[in-house]
Amino acid sequence: MAPTEIPEVGEEIPPFIRETSFANWNRYAAVNDEFVPIHMDDDAGRAAGYATAFGMGNLQWSYLHNVVREWMGDEGRIERLSCQFRGPNIKGQTVTGRGRVAAVRPGQGRTEVDLEVWTENQEGQPLAPGTATVSIPTPG
Repeated sequence: MAPTEIPEVGEEIPPFIRETSFANWNRYAAVNDEFVPIHMDDDAGRAAGYATAFGMGNLQWSYLHNVVREWMGDEGRIERLSCQFRGPNIKGQTVTGRGRVAAVRPGQGRTEVDLEVWTENQEGQPLAPGTATVSIPTPG
């Protein structure tokens, strides 16, 4: 749902939640031709130092894209989105994309909004912190 008024600094945006598993990763790999053993095979994941196979970093990025896109609506534009991969998404985790308004610059016709964005696991541990800048229609 797009904001109907100019957002306020500190405002939280609605979360984007996904329970992740091999099935999620397999679909993502099929679309992106990313059948890498560490994402498909538990033994390869363990050999890389993780408890199981683990999800693709860019899948975390896509969750951030979704949280921003759902908040700003069809009239919004993502001007910039970046993140750092800090924690693995292992099988069975519930991953939540979150965001908070960091700055607002109202303008003629469009308002720019800077967001702090991140994904976290079900314990609230950060997986992929980042930032985004979007532009939305200025209400009124």
